Amino acid sequence: MSYFRTAILLAGLTALFVAVGYLIGGPSGALVAFFVAAATNLITYWNSDRLVLSMYGAQQVDERTAPELVHNVAELARRAGLPMPRVYIVDNPQPNAFATGRNPKNAAVAVTSGLLNMLSHDELAGVISHELAHIKNHDTLLMTVTATIAGAISMLAQFGLFFGGGNRGSSNSGIGAIGTLAIIILAPLAAMLVQMAISRTREYTADNMGARISGNPAALASALAKIDVAAHQIENTTAERDPATAHLFIINPLSGARMDNLFSTHPATKNRIAALEQLAAQLDQAHFGRTMRSAPSTDVTL
Repeated sequence: MSYFRTAILLAGLTALFVAVGYLIGGPSGALVAFFVAAATNLITYWNSDRLVLSMYGAQQVDERTAPELVHNVAELARRAGLPMPRVYIVDNPQPNAFATGRNPKNAAVAVTSGLLNMLSHDELAGVISHELAHIKNHDTLLMTVTATIAGAISMLAQFGLFFGGGNRGSSNSGIGAIGTLAIIILAPLAAMLVQMAISRTREYTADNMGARISGNPAALASALAKIDVAAHQIENTTAERDPATAHLFIINPLSGARMDNLFSTHPATKNRIAALEQLAAQLDQAHFGRTMRSAPSTDVTL
């Protein structure tokens, strides 16, 4: 089902891409945009993880260069029933993390240096488990493809500022100019709304599954609270330059100082924490029930 959703998403974003091309260059522009979109889809499917990791300057680590982190990921991946993903560190002071890859066999988990410096062992395990949940649910392909193509749509729409509207004949130049102006505004907005719809529901699911993988919902909730506060105080310059990738992260990396953060790709952190607290209470209650059922009887016969 995840691959079917990916195909539908690619078709919708490709149609939007072609529409932008049409408004910029008419039928020939639409044809060029179609071939560009097809090439982008193909490249994105096979290389989306490398593109995002390269964009953030992520450096792959192993047991020699980051033994504690790699061992942590390996243990949690074992609990989740997943192959060992590649592990990366992003040299960025903002605490954050993301996962990428087209499937669990070709997945990667990336954490920032800020995350490693700020979180405790249990909190870090909760964050990694959240990212592993995205991998297990096959969210990473959909989210990375969306980031790449949404960014391409935004760039193509910007070309309309310079090339749109007036190159299709004087009879249509007025309509073309209006249409181009509309698409410059609406195309990135449409791509952003798609990202919101994808990311919001998946974050709750990944929180729940990640908390079960780590076995510590409270630690994940604590990590989310710390990351959320820091994300508003420490700028992630790469994310600010390319906000189309914001939905990949466990917490929105945008500072909120710009219009890019007008519509957040993430649900409110306080709501995510509340859901984790509720899960913790449920797990504690279930554990107490199992303990009581397995305890020996203390009845005394007089």
